Amino acid sequence: MSITLDEDYKPHDSEPFMNERQVEYFRRKLIAWKEDILRESKETLTHLQDENHILPDVADRASSETDRSLELRTRDRQRKLISKIDSALKRVQDGSYGYCEETGEPIGLKRLDARPTATLSIEAQERHEKRERVYRDE
Repeated sequence: MSITLDEDYKPHDSEPFMNERQVEYFRRKLIAWKEDILRESKETLTHLQDENHILPDVADRASSETDRSLELRTRDRQRKLISKIDSALKRVQDGSYGYCEETGEPIGLKRLDARPTATLSIEAQERHEKRERVYRDE
């Protein structure tokens, strides 16, 4: 069963929370985000392979190594993000997407639109961050 969405569709609070249109909107958003990350990763790999030459100047070589290191760290963060996107897509599939893992309450459309991989409501996230600060300070 395929749901038709207008290109300019945005979920809004006047609709029932996580109705079929909203679920489809977020599913497509997550898939597009993942595809963008994978495409960028392929471009990075190609770029790194193309720049596999040795630069004679020490400063140029150091700059190139710094750029390469930064790019690899970015790709590692994006690899972790893909894992979060995959988890969100599983939640879409099992019907738990959009609900706080801690309280079971709706996360909120604005939060999900800004951070589609969110698993906690804003309130639960704030409590989680406060606990982290307390433990970190000890």
